[in-house]
Amino acid sequence: MELEKEMTKEFRNGFTQDKKNLAVQKSAVRNGIHESCQTVEAAVSNVPVFSVDVEVGAVANQKASGRCWMFAALNTFRHKLLKSHNLKEFELSQSYTFFWDKYEKANYFHENILKTANQEVTSREVSFLLQTPQQDGGQWDMIVSIFDKYGVVPKTVMPESVSSSASSVLNSYLNKKLRKDAMILRRLVKDNATEEEIAATRKQMMEEIYQILSVSLGTPPETFDFEYRDSEKEYHCVKDLTPQTFFKQFVGINLDDYVSVINAPTKDKPFNRSFTVDMLGNVVGGREVKYLNVDMETFKDLAIKQLKDGESIWYGCDVGQSSDRKAGIMAMDTFDVENLFDVDFTTTKAERLEFGESLMTHAMVLTGVDIVDGKSTKWKVENSWGDKIGDKGFFVMSDEWMDEYTYQIVIKKDYLTEEQLKAFNEEPIVLAPWDPMGSLA
Repeated sequence: MELEKEMTKEFRNGFTQDKKNLAVQKSAVRNGIHESCQTVEAAVSNVPVFSVDVEVGAVANQKASGRCWMFAALNTFRHKLLKSHNLKEFELSQSYTFFWDKYEKANYFHENILKTANQEVTSREVSFLLQTPQQDGGQWDMIVSIFDKYGVVPKTVMPESVSSSASSVLNSYLNKKLRKDAMILRRLVKDNATEEEIAATRKQMMEEIYQILSVSLGTPPETFDFEYRDSEKEYHCVKDLTPQTFFKQFVGINLDDYVSVINAPTKDKPFNRSFTVDMLGNVVGGREVKYLNVDMETFKDLAIKQLKDGESIWYGCDVGQSSDRKAGIMAMDTFDVENLFDVDFTTTKAERLEFGESLMTHAMVLTGVDIVDGKSTKWKVENSWGDKIGDKGFFVMSDEWMDEYTYQIVIKKDYLTEEQLKAFNEEPIVLAPWDPMGSLA
């Protein structure tokens, strides 16, 4: 259909002759879309008080970086550490895990470039790899692979740098480097180079990656002393720790006890089946990214059980949807955009996934839930955007918003039924690299 001038003139006349349109236009042009249709109802029904509330301390701040997934994981560890070691405030080093994730992602990219070296550079797989060779985001199983291999350290041992807090420049140079690496590796394969020649080239490439990361982020410690005072002001000092021994002694979590559970109600993903995503990961030889897909009632029931036992939950959602960042409210009625525009935006969760309208964009931590007459009504969320937003950095998520825009939680295996655990342990269905459930938080 060609857009003819007469048709557009008809639209203009229809718009300008409606006094309601002119009124909302004045408001939206001057104040903005969301500010012109923000509701009172969302704030009234999402007061930050919860019947189940896990004590977790103050929030952290990922600043201008995409490290929410590792902040969320490290925060769940911090919650345990604060309680077990009688600490008032404490943070694990996000810069340390950031360094090793970048390092491993570069090698993982090289691996996938070699696996696809015989495909045309315009193939969907190669194009997908080259579009973003590496980025800040990740999945739960990817951060577990980093913890398993490299352990963790206190933030005092490897503090933040400019490039960890604001990562865009570092990312631009890493991706520039990796795309050049891809050209070189593909040419070696085309020229029938030996495995030894390719391995030698990859080693040199990884040395250069290490150089970039060390200059930008600092060199990760191999050993360190951990000094701290507990809540009773008692001094403690543990000497000659490695990142691995620190994890074992101070965090003390068996990461194999936890699994990722998703809610993806699309036809290609039956419930009570396990899934993985092709070419998704960071550590070659590390933990496979794997999910159990369940219906939303089961999803929330698992989360409630873990919260009731006093354990916070890593979770992934589409945080930008119907979300008031300043007030810290995620609710379906936060903004009355449909009445503002007089347009119906209604779609189902499955339709949004299938048509690219929604996917997991952010990871946070569930720390509470309000239960009325046996049903959840709202959820408490620990974000990693500092304490100047929401309720000192904490958000309130309505139960309906949870249904529509939450996609993943990490749950202790103990809460799964035998049938669910069996389904998780089965050989997973492999999803395409660009499947929405392969998105990185």
